[in-house]
Amino acid sequence: MDRFAAMQVFTAVVDAGSFVRAAERLAQSTTAVSRQLAELEAHLGVRLLQRTTRTMSLTEAGRLYYEQCVSLLAELLEAEAAVSHASRIASGVLRVNAPVSFAVRHLAPLLPQFRAQQPQVGIELTVNDRVVDLVDEGFDLALRISRQALASTLIARPLAPIHVAVCASPAYLARFGTPASPRDLGRHQCLGYSYTDRGMSWEFAGTPPQNIEVNGFLRANNGDVLVEAAIAGAGIIAQPSFLVGDALRDGRLVRILATHPLPQYTAWAVYPSRRFLSAKVRSFVDFLGAAWGEVPPWDTGL
Repeated sequence: MDRFAAMQVFTAVVDAGSFVRAAERLAQSTTAVSRQLAELEAHLGVRLLQRTTRTMSLTEAGRLYYEQCVSLLAELLEAEAAVSHASRIASGVLRVNAPVSFAVRHLAPLLPQFRAQQPQVGIELTVNDRVVDLVDEGFDLALRISRQALASTLIARPLAPIHVAVCASPAYLARFGTPASPRDLGRHQCLGYSYTDRGMSWEFAGTPPQNIEVNGFLRANNGDVLVEAAIAGAGIIAQPSFLVGDALRDGRLVRILATHPLPQYTAWAVYPSRRFLSAKVRSFVDFLGAAWGEVPPWDTGL
């Protein structure tokens, strides 16, 4: 019995939740998968799975063995990758997760250039505005925008700075006036996020930081919505430069309170902490770092 192959079959059955789906993933027959699992159980002298015609579940011994198999297989695959051709040549499908607005505006336009540099790498890009579990959801890396790296179990590489600008349309400021200090914001329509854990409070940098309670008739869970509403004259926004940069440059929005900066954010590349980083991940992260640099395109001219 090939114990390595048997471990792969066992973990595939557990991950897939059925013999049929595991067989499809492994490109084997269901009979072959069932036979290898039976041989593995006979070799170990324990039952790993409780199965009926309708259900399947891990036994206590199976749960322990599964955890060990996952760890051992990962280490073995990494050891092979370290000395294989694949570890030196970027290839395969790269699964990336990124925030919606950032991906649309600043990631998608770069992908053809990356493809030209790495023609053997395909990209599967998933966009949403939640923090995904890279390992459980099968992503190679994620782009995240935050003040600091989030999870200590992950590797986080800073790619580019992101500044936050307080701004409004010329029409709004002409009608309601321009705030001279952060405290003046309390008399204005301030548009913010509906999911923020700080409610409608904007933090301005300083010693100590200054938290200003703001209010407005509109809250949304997407930055592009808030930007477009502000351009239409709905109120004042505090949004990252990657969202408002174009509107500031062409005059649709005007920056205010520039002498009262908000805390700076960072665009991070986040990937699982592994001893060996695949060439496709490394090449993509290096590419983004070079493309955006210390003064990223969204900050040019601001």
